[in-house]
Amino acid sequence: MSEGPFFEPAHEVDVEITIKRSRFIAAVRKAHSEDEARERISEASHIWHNASHNCWAFRAGQAEACSDAGEPSGTAGRPILGAIKRSGLTHVAVIVSRYFGGVKLGVRGLIEAYGGCAALALERAGKAPWVPSEKACISIPYERRNALLADLKTLGVKEEDISAEYGESVKLVVPVPVGFVNEAEAMFESYKKRLWIEGWEWLKERG
Repeated sequence: MSEGPFFEPAHEVDVEITIKRSRFIAAVRKAHSEDEARERISEASHIWHNASHNCWAFRAGQAEACSDAGEPSGTAGRPILGAIKRSGLTHVAVIVSRYFGGVKLGVRGLIEAYGGCAALALERAGKAPWVPSEKACISIPYERRNALLADLKTLGVKEEDISAEYGESVKLVVPVPVGFVNEAEAMFESYKKRLWIEGWEWLKERG
C-alpha cells in the first residue's frame, strides 16, 4: 500500500435500491485483513441467503478480490471493486445481493446496477481516517484500569478502540499508533515495575 493518509468506512451500512423490479442490497462492512473480509462476506451472504446472487469485492491493505457469484463474468464483482477504489477506502468489504425481479438487465445494466448500488452504499458509509497501529495485550487490576486509559489518551489511543476481557483482572487489547510505540513501551514497563499491571506484550497482528 502507498503512503497515507488512509481512510476506512466511518460506518457499516446497508442500502437497498430497485431497478426494473430487481432488488439490490449493498452491505458495507469493515475488514482489516483478507480473512476478516471473507468472514464478513460470508456473514452478509448468510443474512441474504435466499438472494439470486450475492456478489462482492473487498480491499484490505494490499489484498483485494471480487466475485460475480454466478452473474455474467465482469458484470458484478469488478464494478463493485471499482466503486471501492473510486471511494478511496481501504479495510472494506462490499456485498451486493440481488433478488431477480423477472426483467433481464443485460450486461451494461448489470454493471451499472452493481457498481451504482455499491457506490451509493460507500458514500453513505462515509470516511474515517485510519492510523497504522501495533497492538499490545495488557493484564491489569480493575483498580488501575481507568488510570491506564487516561494515560493512553495522551498517546492518541481512543477508549472505544480498546477491547476488554473481564476475569480476575482486566485483559486489554490496545491499538497503539506506530508513532507512539516507543512511548507506550516505556509507559507499560513503568507500570509493570510499579506492579500496576500484571504483564504486557506486543501482539504479532498489526492494527
